Amino acid sequence: MATRYFSVPLRLLVAIAGTALVSCGTTSPLKNPLRAEQVLYEWYDDGGPGEVNININLTEQRATYFRGKREIGWSFVATGKENHNTAPGKFKITEKIEDKHSNSYGWIEDDAGNVTNGDAKPSTPVPPGEHYVAAPMPYWMRLTSYGVGMHAGIIPRPGEPASHGCIRLPKPLAPQLFAVTKVGTPVTIIY
Repeated sequence: MATRYFSVPLRLLVAIAGTALVSCGTTSPLKNPLRAEQVLYEWYDDGGPGEVNININLTEQRATYFRGKREIGWSFVATGKENHNTAPGKFKITEKIEDKHSNSYGWIEDDAGNVTNGDAKPSTPVPPGEHYVAAPMPYWMRLTSYGVGMHAGIIPRPGEPASHGCIRLPKPLAPQLFAVTKVGTPVTIIY
């Protein structure tokens, strides 16, 4: 059975309730009907025979997951944005760490937890009373020696790049994929 991840925003529930309340009227107060958020992934791995392999399409910002030659799922991903492009090529997972934090990127926040710089590096000067927070990269699966890998993360606009070069996976999918991959799992990245 496929696992689907999506959520119904509160604004959608309010819109539906509002529409129901004015259904006897001649006009609707909604000029732009709202819809449920986009499905970010489907996972239907049966755990059967065959090794897992992954194909990532940079143009579509979409990954397809296989066990042998059988497709076992797909997801949107968020790869490197301009000036931080994710390189195409053939890779293998070389390291897996369930709870990793970035050595290169993070943010600066004040003592109340308010982010004052959302795109900081460890070398970024930190104002007094604030501190640097390394970006979390849960379910880390390294692909390159220079720090590119796959991990759970935010996909702010499905279909558009958003990372510093890593491949962000939908948060609910990442532990499932992490569980079925191993060091040596092939990953092909194409345009």
